[in-house]
Amino acid sequence: MLDLADDLRGWLASGREFAVATVISVGGSAPRGPGAALAVDGDGSVIGSVSGGCVEGAVYDLCQEALADGRARTQRFGYSDEDAFAVGLTCGGTIEVLVVPVGADSPVRPVLQSVLTDLPGGGPGALAWVTDGPADLLGRALLVRPDGTYEGGLGGAAELDRAAAAAAGDLLDAGSTGTVTVGPGADAYCAGRPTLFVQSSVPPPRMIVFGAVDFAAALVRVGVFLGYHVTVCDARPVFATRARFPEAHEVVVDWPHRYLRTTRTDARTVLCVLTHDAKFDVPLLEVALELPVAYVGAMGSRRTHTDRLRRLRDAGVGERALSRLHSPIGLDLGARTPEETALSIAAEIVATRHGGTGVPLTTTSAPIHREGRGTPEAA
Repeated sequence: MLDLADDLRGWLASGREFAVATVISVGGSAPRGPGAALAVDGDGSVIGSVSGGCVEGAVYDLCQEALADGRARTQRFGYSDEDAFAVGLTCGGTIEVLVVPVGADSPVRPVLQSVLTDLPGGGPGALAWVTDGPADLLGRALLVRPDGTYEGGLGGAAELDRAAAAAAGDLLDAGSTGTVTVGPGADAYCAGRPTLFVQSSVPPPRMIVFGAVDFAAALVRVGVFLGYHVTVCDARPVFATRARFPEAHEVVVDWPHRYLRTTRTDARTVLCVLTHDAKFDVPLLEVALELPVAYVGAMGSRRTHTDRLRRLRDAGVGERALSRLHSPIGLDLGARTPEETALSIAAEIVATRHGGTGVPLTTTSAPIHREGRGTPEAA
């Protein structure tokens, strides 16, 4: 829903009533993941998408129904072999959608106002919707902040709100989007514990590009396109300039290994070493391969790679750490230009992040869209 923030803020400010449909689960092959949203206002205007077109019409109708009767609802969509013309996903997967009306007096309206003000752009927090459990709680919402405070409520016992906020906070700490069932806060909820869909918003993941070379300029552009906060670092001030890398979020002049020791990284960070110069690469990779980051790649020929491994072993880097190194960097696309090389590197990063094979889809029979893990969100 956060990708609709600009439009929804306008709708709220003008007092417009609307219904918002959010993808809360995906199975098999589906075009959009959890958190994708579509909204319809009282005049029938529509923004967003939940399926890339497969079931938009049916979800539009659900939103109209929710606006008419003021009730939240869920609906599962999938492909029907018995009736190829039935509403469903022709790609063969399933999605489940939560539809929530946001009327003038809706208890979720002030929560959404805060969500749409605080979270877009990477502001940390999590939006939690009740998607299952006691019928009177369906569609209730909480905004949970990193310090554990929350806004909104489930409309039940205070203990239940605290349990829901704590559960959503755990997913927020992990930077994940997913579902969680919370324990009963009072006897009235023992028979049906509410399930929450939690959409986390965290700062964008970092891409740090070491080496202010032509290939770096192309990789910066691709990294920004993929949603990374991109930093270029090089020890040579004549090359590491804002003029050469206008699209980078940061340009740092420092020895790469020294900068990496002091800057913030996490499990989503990707490190791309493009210097292919041993005096920079070796001390940098000694640091990089000990960090719990998502990806470490280094550019160079196979000869350079062999020499680099020897130097790293001589420096005491173990085989387990060396096994994390993607070198030569990138997938085999036959790349020649800096732009093609950047695409090759980005393709390997995406494949590593999602467990892809990097082989042509025409040669595989596995599902195109992999199920399941919570995905770090960047708003």
